[in-house]
Amino acid sequence: MKAIHIKLWRDLTRLRAQVVTIALVVAIGVAGFVGMFSVHESLKGSRDAFYRDNRLAEVFAHVKRAPVSLRERLAALPGVAEVKLDVVEDAQVDLSGVEPPVTGRFIGVDLGRLHAGRQGLNALTLKRGRWPERDGVLEALVSDRFAAARQLNPGDSVYAILNGKRERVALVGTVASPEYVFASQGGAPDDQSFGIWWIDATRMSDAFDMQGAFNQVALRLDAGPTVQPVIDAVDRLLEPYGAIGATGRDKQLSAKIVEDELSQLKVMGTVLPSIFLAVAMFILNVVLSRQVATQRSQIAALKALGYSDGAIAWHYIQLALAIAGLGVLVGLGLSELIGRGMLGLYDEVFRFNGLTYGTNPWLIVTSLFIAASAAALGTWTAIHAVVRLKPAQAMLPPAPPSFKSTLIERLGLGRLVSTGAMMVIRNFERRPLRAALTVTGIALAVALQISGAFWMDAIAHIVDVQFRQVQQGDVLVNFQRPVPLSVVQDLKRLPGVMAAEPYRTESVRVRLRGRSEDTALTGYQTDARLMRVVDEQRGAVPMPGHGVVLSALLARALGARVGDHVMLEFRLWSQVHAEVEVVDIVHTLFGKLLYMNLEAMNALARDGDGVADAVLQIDPQAMSAFWAAVKAAPLINAVFDKAGSMAAFNKTTSRNMGVFSGILTLFAVAMAVGIIYNAARISLSERAWELASLRVLGMTRAEVSVLLLAELGAELLLALPVGALLGWALATLMMQLMSSDAIDFSVVIEPSTYASAALIVLGAGIASALLVRRQIDRLDLVAVLKVRE
Repeated sequence: MKAIHIKLWRDLTRLRAQVVTIALVVAIGVAGFVGMFSVHESLKGSRDAFYRDNRLAEVFAHVKRAPVSLRERLAALPGVAEVKLDVVEDAQVDLSGVEPPVTGRFIGVDLGRLHAGRQGLNALTLKRGRWPERDGVLEALVSDRFAAARQLNPGDSVYAILNGKRERVALVGTVASPEYVFASQGGAPDDQSFGIWWIDATRMSDAFDMQGAFNQVALRLDAGPTVQPVIDAVDRLLEPYGAIGATGRDKQLSAKIVEDELSQLKVMGTVLPSIFLAVAMFILNVVLSRQVATQRSQIAALKALGYSDGAIAWHYIQLALAIAGLGVLVGLGLSELIGRGMLGLYDEVFRFNGLTYGTNPWLIVTSLFIAASAAALGTWTAIHAVVRLKPAQAMLPPAPPSFKSTLIERLGLGRLVSTGAMMVIRNFERRPLRAALTVTGIALAVALQISGAFWMDAIAHIVDVQFRQVQQGDVLVNFQRPVPLSVVQDLKRLPGVMAAEPYRTESVRVRLRGRSEDTALTGYQTDARLMRVVDEQRGAVPMPGHGVVLSALLARALGARVGDHVMLEFRLWSQVHAEVEVVDIVHTLFGKLLYMNLEAMNALARDGDGVADAVLQIDPQAMSAFWAAVKAAPLINAVFDKAGSMAAFNKTTSRNMGVFSGILTLFAVAMAVGIIYNAARISLSERAWELASLRVLGMTRAEVSVLLLAELGAELLLALPVGALLGWALATLMMQLMSSDAIDFSVVIEPSTYASAALIVLGAGIASALLVRRQIDRLDLVAVLKVRE
């Protein structure tokens, strides 16, 4: 073994504490990168296989009612390879032992094709039970997610109000559908109160008076054609029948939610690990700069023995690569724990045919390359000047730096500052770059903690705005078809109803200056209180007597301003086209939406004063009687229980976000310890002679420790406000990278989040300081004072 190899091993052994802390920072970066990308690749692969095997359609369209004879015309459209027509309706479902009714989306399925194994598009995968039979009691399949959430099993029975008629439905199996990986009525997925049910297509058509008709179409395209021309052709063909508007798979609600989740994983797997690897490169640079500075004589000896500049540089790069390699090995093992743990959480959410965790070799190769590059770059910037010295030059100690009086001394304020404080100030002024980098590194640890915890604040903000400010009522009800406004009086007669307000939502297409968007128009009464429009800055916005109010997202998409006139096309019922003035733009949290006064909307639509939705305020003491009355109301086909939805939402998001935040907290602590401990050890190494001299002169261990650690404490305190600012910036960046065209809210970070992040990093700093304090107490004064570097 060559002498230089022996030296490498001895250096690694002597620096073992710093090696471990640096390797840990590298390991966290590698674990985050490999783990999150492995989960992303596993989910993406499972999704693509599920979509492919179950033949998810590529174009979807909804229509009020169209004849099945359109099948041939749809199939003849250029680019269309396969057509599937369905009857889909929402209905109220009464679960045994559950007080509030839930909403079920019932879909007709051809039992003959089902039993023959020729399902066609959007095929179902049977998870439990069997396929339904046609004769006897009405048998159904239910989405596996809803069955798990409500603990339903094959053999159970429920009651559903199908087109005003109460029917017993026997559950015979649970299934997974590529069309409903996430089941949602338009908001967040809610498996507690919204489930998908499949029943015999013939009985479905009979129950809803849809014989010879359909209201939903799915299309598979040939390999060549693009989607948009097909969407335009489908819209033209279905427009006379009240079409909502065709969409591609990228805008199909369930597929879009899945894609958004995958995009967020990719962002987290890129941004956060980059921070750790950058910090590791910085620490390596500082450690090896000090290592090279203390080994000038050894470098000179190696040069004198014939080692070239390249060989010596490679020796120090090998030292960095060994540390980075250790970090990569630990990181790959940690990535398995992180990845499998996260995939276990996603397995409860994504009901694909199967989720299998695996690490793609390219991820391992990429992590090795990134870690090695960061280590080599950090090392080269530390050693490139020293290794070029001639042996005689290297034998000499480095020229002492030229210091001058500090700013405080030049201002004549030096007498007002204690000796210990002056030593700290001098170190800051004389090594400003190192101090700045240390402060930045600690600040990044604070920022990382904030970027993980702020999601809980964002969720709390969403809940507050949507469930407490926008929807102040307790229950939303939807009717099978539009009913007169007088139905409000009937609702008020239900047990426990203290107030009731109608509102109307219609599918529309809005056009302005060549741009168009398919969206929804909602009409509220002027004095609406239970359901209203809330602007994030202005609060509740009353509905004006005329004109239309646009959400900021829609206004941005259309390029609309207050005073513009937009063209509204009602798609589903009246199919009226009307021009209306934009009178206000509001910053709502979600959606490209429009709002109007209810009376103005009805006048614009010219189809009477009917409404299909209402919001109710219920006496909490009378909820049981109210739910019993709702279950007996044949006209109510869908119900939204705010309390139940809030509980389910908080339970799911709190757990998932809690796990994510906990992981980032551990990472932030490890990062803070790695930075602070290494900074203190380097400072101790550089000032050991000075501290030992002070000990000999009579200073106690505690006094000497304060002199060394005061600088570190000052850097730590400076880093906290910088970290708070960086945390806000990082949270904003992540929100922008993860945002979609349907989300519009600013970053919300509570003071408690800043405080907890600061306390966590402070705790890590104190722990690191105590470790270094032990090293100070163990200084061998004689050995340190023998040689002055």
